[in-house]
Amino acid sequence: MKKTVLLIGCLSMLLLTHSAFAADAAAGKAKAAICSGCHGQNGISPSPAWPNLAGQKARYLEKQLKDYKSGARKDAMMSPQAAMLSEADMANLAAYYESLSCK
Repeated sequence: MKKTVLLIGCLSMLLLTHSAFAADAAAGKAKAAICSGCHGQNGISPSPAWPNLAGQKARYLEKQLKDYKSGARKDAMMSPQAAMLSEADMANLAAYYESLSCK
């Protein structure tokens, strides 16, 4: 029983830390050029029509991108953009936008 609890705890920690270490904010910044047209140069949108991405939690942003890509969430502009992203691209973009100040 103790081994099972220890194993579950170790696996949980591995899963939680994997995302944090796997994402590359610098690669996300390079990929974000196309996003800046709507979401702003530093993730602060120039228009209320599009959300600010700066300072958002990476986990949240990555989930939204995955939902657009899978079709679970639909948007005429975002769905095609997300369709072109790999899993790594989504994690990197999310890490980049989380690293930005929302002010």
